[in-house]
Parts: sequence; structure tokens; C-alpha cells
Amino acid sequence: MKKFLILLSSTLLVACSAGSDYANLDQWMNDASRNLRGKVSPLPEVKPYESVAYDVESLVDPFKSSRVIPEKVKNAGGVGPDLERTREPLEAYPLESLNYVGVMTRKKVSYAIVRVDKSLYQVKAGNYLGQNFGRITNIGESEIILKEFVQDGAGEWYERESSLLLQGKEGTK
Repeated sequence: MKKFLILLSSTLLVACSAGSDYANLDQWMNDASRNLRGKVSPLPEVKPYESVAYDVESLVDPFKSSRVIPEKVKNAGGVGPDLERTREPLEAYPLESLNYVGVMTRKKVSYAIVRVDKSLYQVKAGNYLGQNFGRITNIGESEIILKEFVQDGAGEWYERESSLLLQGKEGTK
């Protein structure tokens, strides 16, 4: 049986290849490829480099430290933190650990509710928060605005504005 199948398949193979009916296919392939040429798109035109004059004297130096360091607060006029006053309880905590959880108004004075750990504190404008001598300047519906004093390595005091956002919004900025 095996020999019969092998003989039958080889006979069919020979029968299929005996005819030369592919002459018209070969002719069509030759006709179609006769006028074909490869196309390469031209290279883009190179534009000449135009230099720009850089006038250093009229521009701000990007590496000057005054761009990074805030303006100095003069100590001569007594401006700076009052180091002799009694510290308030919320000055023992960094500003990042304080949570502004609400505001209430009594007799046209706004009081902010600040949570530290599990304790709640009531503060108003003029009270101090944080470890950088931060004094509350304004209490709003969504943030407490502070004026802080920071000392640099040379002993000079700098004033900066910080805020404590209402809990549920982003942290301090």
C-alpha cells in the first residue's frame, strides 16, 4: 500500500510539471518589469547656519547669585524676628506637620483651626506658626498666609511668604 501511494504521488507530480503553460506568465512578468526603475527622492536642501550675536554686557548674568537668593531684609531697622519674645506652642512644629482644617469667624475676626498630631489649636492673624518665626498675616477660606524669617549662613535674615493650605488640598507651598 505504501509503495502504491508513493508511485501515485510521484506520477501526479510529473504530470503537473510536464506542461509549459507558463509562457504567458513569463511574458507578462518581462513586460511589467521592462520600464521599472528605482526612484530615490532627492536630499533636502541644507540651509546655511545663521549666527546670532550675543551681547553679554546688556543681558543679565544667568549665573549671578541674586537670581537665586531673595532680597535681604535689613537688620539695622529692627526688621527680623523678635528673638526675645515668648514662643507660642505651634512654633515647636515644622510648618509641614501642621494641618489647616477649618476657619470660623467671631465678631468679625477670623480664627483658623489648626491640627497637630491629635490636638486642635485656634489661631488668628498675628499668631506664630512653624519653626521659621512665621507670623500669620491673613486667614482665608482656603489658606493661611504667613510671613517667615529665614537666616542664611552669613547670619543675614531673609523674609519670605509661605502659606498653609486647607486640608484636602496640596500641602504647603
